[in-house]
Amino acid sequence: MRRLFLCYKKYQTKACYLSHFAYISKCLFVFTLIKNLMLNIGEKAPNFEGKDQTGSTIKLEDFKGEKLVLYFYPKDNTSGCTAQACNLRDNYEALLEAGFQIVGVSKDDEKSHQKFIDKYDLPFPLIADTDTKINQDYGVWKEKKMFGKTYMGTQRTTFVIDEEGKIIDIIKKVKTDNHADQILASL
Repeated sequence: MRRLFLCYKKYQTKACYLSHFAYISKCLFVFTLIKNLMLNIGEKAPNFEGKDQTGSTIKLEDFKGEKLVLYFYPKDNTSGCTAQACNLRDNYEALLEAGFQIVGVSKDDEKSHQKFIDKYDLPFPLIADTDTKINQDYGVWKEKKMFGKTYMGTQRTTFVIDEEGKIIDIIKKVKTDNHADQILASL
């Protein structure tokens, strides 16, 4: 908040306020993103609603009374995302036995998710968050850099949510080839 105030203070005395409007707007945008990044263990998970690969609606409330693994990943059919999804697939029974339901979320559309599921025989749904609302609500839609280019994208993150809808673990350093063990360690 202080940074936002300093942005405003710096330009309020300038004669060309309108020319600096874009800068102030950017400060407001950054402030909004920072505000949305503050999910912590023990907090109530943000409600979400999205369409899966079949067009069915999935909501957080659908999992009341069950533990949920809500994992965010950047893109279908990329090496890291495929390794992560296949690790969860290979350990799916162990995760179910531990009481976990699994739902993946990415910006890809329903058609892309269906192809990804068919290609790798994934037994869990994938939400098509094409407008990035769920990504933003969970604070994983972040600025990224690759090859000198800056862009917005999904930060690979997993939220483990308990039966009451509270976050019991946040895995930010995801080991794509050993992700199920990271989740099971949250028990």
